[in-house]
Amino acid sequence: MTAPLLQLEGVHTHIGAYHILHGVDLDVPAGQVTMLLGRNGAGKTTLLRTIMGLWAASSGEVRFDGRPIGGKAARLATPDIARLGIAYVPESMGIFADLTVRENLLLAARAARRVEQIDTVRLEWLFGLFPALKKFWLYPAGKLSGGQKQMLAIARAMIEERRVLLIDEPSKGLAPAIVANLIAALRELKRTATTVLLVEQNFGVATALGDRVAVMDNGRIVHRGAMAELADDESLQHRFLGLSLGAHP
Repeated sequence: MTAPLLQLEGVHTHIGAYHILHGVDLDVPAGQVTMLLGRNGAGKTTLLRTIMGLWAASSGEVRFDGRPIGGKAARLATPDIARLGIAYVPESMGIFADLTVRENLLLAARAARRVEQIDTVRLEWLFGLFPALKKFWLYPAGKLSGGQKQMLAIARAMIEERRVLLIDEPSKGLAPAIVANLIAALRELKRTATTVLLVEQNFGVATALGDRVAVMDNGRIVHRGAMAELADDESLQHRFLGLSLGAHP
C-alpha cells in the first residue's frame, strides 16, 4: 500500500468531561482518497478537528509526513499545521457570508494580497471545476445556494496547493444534481494526487471517490480496508454500518 502521509497512533481526545476519541489508529495514504464513515456521533468530526489542532489530542500522536504535529511529542498550533499544507473544510463550510466570492478566495490565498497576485492558472482551474464561482465572482457569499457555498468552501481550501485536504460531509443537504457536480470536481482533484481524508454520509459519494475506507464507532476505528471491498460486501456493511451501501445511492 502507498506510504501514509498522515498518521494517527493511539489518539485520545477529550472535550471537557467527555472522552470522544478512544485510541484511534489511522493511516492516510499519500495521493489517495480515504473515506471516514460511521454513524452520527461516532467521532468523525472530532478526529478531523484533532488533526487540525482545533482540539488537542490528550494522548497518542498525530504525524504528518513523519513529523509529529499533535499529541505527546508535539502540539502545533492550527495556523502552523495549515502552513505545512493541510487544509480543512468543516461541515459548516467556514465561508464569510458578508464577503464576495472574490474576497473569500483572496483571504484563503495567503501568498496574495491582491486578486492579481493569485496564481492565474490555478484560479482558472478552479473556475473549470466550479463554474458558478466565476459567474458569481462579485456576489456576497451569503447569497449563494447551498451547493454553491459548498463549492466555494472547497475552492478556498484548494486556492493554494495543499498536500492534504480534510473535508467534512461536503454533500450534506445538497440536491442530487449538485452532488453529481461535486463528485465530478473531487474526481478531478483526485487526478492531481492530492491526499484527501473525506467524512461522508452519502455512500454513493463514498463509493465513487474512495480508495481506502476507515469506519468509526464510539470513538474507535472498527474497520479499515479498500473502499471497493466494503462496497461489494453487504455483510461488512451491515456489520460495521448497520445498512447496505447499495440501498443508499
